[in-house]
Parts: sequence; C-alpha cells; structure tokens
Amino acid sequence: MISLTRPVRVVALTLLAVPLTAVAATPEAAADSRKRSQAEAGAMARRMLAQLKVSRPLSIRGYSHRRFQPRWAPHKGECSVREVVLARDGRRVRKNAACHPVKGVWYSPYDGKKLKSERLVDVDHVVPLAYAWRSGASRWSPARRRAFANDLTRPELITVSHSTNIAKGAKGPQSWRPPRRAHWCRYAVSWITVKRHYRLFVTRKEKIALLNMLRTC
Repeated sequence: MISLTRPVRVVALTLLAVPLTAVAATPEAAADSRKRSQAEAGAMARRMLAQLKVSRPLSIRGYSHRRFQPRWAPHKGECSVREVVLARDGRRVRKNAACHPVKGVWYSPYDGKKLKSERLVDVDHVVPLAYAWRSGASRWSPARRRAFANDLTRPELITVSHSTNIAKGAKGPQSWRPPRRAHWCRYAVSWITVKRHYRLFVTRKEKIALLNMLRTC
C-alpha cells in the first residue's frame, strides 16, 4: 500500500472534489442559462409589442380558410409544409413514399402531452388565420396570405395535440392561453414575433393579455 503524506492527501482529495462539484453545478447552470435566455426573449418581445399598432378588430366578413390556404404548400419534393413541420417537431418519425408520417412521437407544448400517433396531432397556426384576417390580413394579396399560412421561417407553425388545437380555434390570447402555463412565455413571444414581421395590429385587450403572459418569462 502506498502511504500519502498529509499535504499530498489534501491535494488529492481537492482534485477529486472539483469534478464532482462541477457536475453537480451543471444542471443549475443550465437552468440559469435557460432563465436568462427566456428573460431576454421576453424583454425583446415587450419592445416589439410596444411598436405594434393598437386598433379595433376588423370585420370577419369575406374570410375563408381557402383565402389563405387552399391546401398545404409543397416543399422539398413530395413533402408538404405540414409534413415538414411534423418531421421537424417529432422524434423517430418514419414517412412513407409520399412523405406522410406513419410513425413517430410528438410532444405538444400547449398541454404537455406526448402523442404517438399522427392522428392525434395538428399543425397549429400560432396566430390563427381568421384572427390574422381581422388584424389586417384581409387587405393582403393572395400571395402574401399563402406565404403567411405556410411560413416555416417565423414561429407560426407548431405541432400540438388535436384537442388543444380544437379548443383554441381562432381565439386570441385574451380568450385562450395554452393550458400549460410553462409555455406562456414562448407562446406570447411567438405571437408577437409573427405579428411584428407581418405588420399586423393588436387590440387593446390582446396587448394586455400578451403582457400578462410575458410576465412568466
């Protein structure tokens, strides 16, 4: 057996303790990083929201889903935009020859559900098409409305459970919020980001609701 003098033993124990301390601190550091990132996103969203015009909602007259989206736009060969979103948001997604998902696992951030069938999920428009119509999209060209409905760049399309998508419908944040409170910050940030990019206005009640959700950031 090798005998260590006391100073050597102290150094050896110190060196052993460092990695353990670093490992223990890693989850906390990651959590702090997420909180900072969320806080920064919330602060930026507040600035963007302050720049949006506040107005009364326009009439729903003339609205039709087909005015935005006769069908999902094609993207990358056989795949439609919907199928691209399902593949992006899912895990272990398997597709058939026509690019349609036949197997996979999807997590719905609105309600926290894990879903193992494509029949149980929907691709949601964060800012609903009918809501966008009343926020200024009724004045757009058909091409711009189609681009909005199939936007893969902004956070407008997200895979969620069919049940929460039905419950949400065409409601704004003043009437509906994700059941899972932990998603309120991201939902509000996404909503504001989309509206700012497309220069859609907000109503007074909508703005208040968004500010309340941003308090969770």
